[in-house]
Amino acid sequence: MKISATIVTLNEEGNIARAIESLRCCDEILVVDSGSVDRTRELAEKLGARVIETGWRGYARQKNFAAEQALHDWILSIDADEALSEALEAEIWGIKKVGPRFDGYTMPRLAQYCGRWILHSGWYPDRKLRLYRRDKSMWVGDYVHESVRMAGDAGHLESDLLHFTCASLSQHLKTLDRYTTLAAEELVVQQQKVTMRRLLVDPAWTFVRTYFVQRGFLDGPEGLSIAWMAALYTFLKYAKAYRG
Repeated sequence: MKISATIVTLNEEGNIARAIESLRCCDEILVVDSGSVDRTRELAEKLGARVIETGWRGYARQKNFAAEQALHDWILSIDADEALSEALEAEIWGIKKVGPRFDGYTMPRLAQYCGRWILHSGWYPDRKLRLYRRDKSMWVGDYVHESVRMAGDAGHLESDLLHFTCASLSQHLKTLDRYTTLAAEELVVQQQKVTMRRLLVDPAWTFVRTYFVQRGFLDGPEGLSIAWMAALYTFLKYAKAYRG
């Protein structure tokens, strides 16, 4: 069992080294870059990754392209702001030693937000299918929230994929603007009608669900920020798609 790790990048010089250095269990590391103007490609190549430069196709298509260019049939796809925990790396070494029993594997994702590991707020365990046979799987999702669709049986790993999300509220606001624009475009393409009721009610319910139902209050001040930002995300997504 040989594994190709794939990472799609754009201006990730602050993250790429951490991601690559966590992938010691992989037999190839492939970085697909879509026009970085920082040192992303240079750093990736210095750390032994194979780098391909190509235009941006959208999240799912870019990750499918990366899988197609890989040398091996088993793909471990991570984002540049993610990294394998040592325990997860050990689990993958174990699969390689005895051979895979499934066509793909999910793993829990643990996010760090403003310096705190988030265990509630609907953010954990946030299981993701990231280790998979490329002949059995493909990425789907034209706009946001892309995911792997697999035609086969999935196993489940127990150790965490680490996700280093926003380090500050200002960084969160910048990403919020980009992702809500994509989410609004998706609503328009799907011809989903945005009503005033959704604009008024859904953001409030999002806050209540995140902070109280999903126990975001246990994540301290960061949990409160996450709940407010989740409500703002919902409002902006609908507001950008609203046609009156």
